[in-house]
Amino acid sequence: MNKIQPQSLGDILKKFDPLRDKYVSREFQKYGYDLAMELGDLTHKSLYIKMAKETPRVILEKARYFVKDAKARNRGRLFMWKVKELRVDKERKNRLS
Repeated sequence: MNKIQPQSLGDILKKFDPLRDKYVSREFQKYGYDLAMELGDLTHKSLYIKMAKETPRVILEKARYFVKDAKARNRGRLFMWKVKELRVDKERKNRLS
């Protein structure tokens, strides 16, 4: 199985186009919008932007790579399920520590 590394902040900002992304003023907005595009779920782009702001990036990246490898009909739904699973797992580990 290929290990794909998370994107660095520099890589995300390199994709920023000031003419096309003129209403984007924060990095998390760009990340959330790109995530919605990748998942094919632009109708819920505000949800992905909110998640990019409030959810640890490690969780979002793990869920993103999980969905990227899957052949699902609804990638947005699969992404949300994986984020929930990763949050529960993280909380469980924190309680045990």
